[in-house]
Amino acid sequence: MSGAPTVADKALEILLIDDDLDRAAAFSSALDSSRYHVSHLVSSRTSLLKEVDQLKPDIIVIDIESPDRDILESLSTLSSFNPKPVVMFCEQDDSQLINQSVQSGVSAYVVGDVPGGRVRSILDAAVARFQQYQTLKQELNETKNKLESRRVIEKAKALLMNKKNMSEAKAFNTMRKMAMDSGQKMEQVAANILSILTTLDAQD
Repeated sequence: MSGAPTVADKALEILLIDDDLDRAAAFSSALDSSRYHVSHLVSSRTSLLKEVDQLKPDIIVIDIESPDRDILESLSTLSSFNPKPVVMFCEQDDSQLINQSVQSGVSAYVVGDVPGGRVRSILDAAVARFQQYQTLKQELNETKNKLESRRVIEKAKALLMNKKNMSEAKAFNTMRKMAMDSGQKMEQVAANILSILTTLDAQD
């Protein structure tokens, strides 16, 4: 019985950045009969951000002697606002450059010539590492948001206890009822209470 396609089965379109047409052709050929397909080939002199915005690839592969500052800055911007797996094939075996590239969002930095038979596994590993990183990043953001919500609620509760002479339970139940009546989240109600009471304090 055949099931629905998994993430590992999904066909993925590649934006290949390479100034060497013969090398680019060999790279494309190495991916024959795989789920990867080089849909676009562009020069390293083109705007990476513009190409990604227009072409919307699933993966970015860069084959270059050494990435310059513009490429690393573009990758850093993508990593923040439109993250994608990035594989960089490079001639420079430099620890500082590798660190800069990884910090800019490169999922796999591969030095030197790579046999065609290894290309697919390198892409597989880069995609898996990217997905794992994005999952961890999302979990971290959710944890930060929960901690910030709790901080705001605790601060509003303390302010109600201090300014309105409420018990802790009374302050909490008051905010919970306001949230239920207004259809807002507790942290939104708490933020409103903080804003109102702080403004009233400033006017006294």
